[in-house]
Amino acid sequence: MKITESLTLLLAQTPGEGAPSGGESAPQAAPGLLSSPLVMMLLIFVIFYFILIRPQKQKQKKLEEQRNSLRTGDKVITAGGIHGLVTNVKAHSVTLKIADNVKVEFEKASIGTVISKDNAEPPEQSQEEEAEKTS
Repeated sequence: MKITESLTLLLAQTPGEGAPSGGESAPQAAPGLLSSPLVMMLLIFVIFYFILIRPQKQKQKKLEEQRNSLRTGDKVITAGGIHGLVTNVKAHSVTLKIADNVKVEFEKASIGTVISKDNAEPPEQSQEEEAEKTS
């Protein structure tokens, strides 16, 4: 017999069914609340809600607030990975400066990350650049 078959048989037995039938049988326990399939489905849904759905909604809400509060001078990263500086904000679009004399207009919905100029930190230098400065 395969291990999976024996495990299935063991788990499928009710309490007392696997007990030897030597005269008196053990009293049968009442089925628990968690043995109902409906309760298990509800429990799984609640777990998924708090682990997956709720955090995703909070993240989307925060990003939408950031998109609506865009200002000229903010640094952003688009969903396609283009880094740029906001030069103009319209109702549904923004104009980004991505290089010298290169300005591109994007929909606000395509903005993936907003780095406001208040929170902008200087980029970290690589170890090679630091070694060149010290030598």
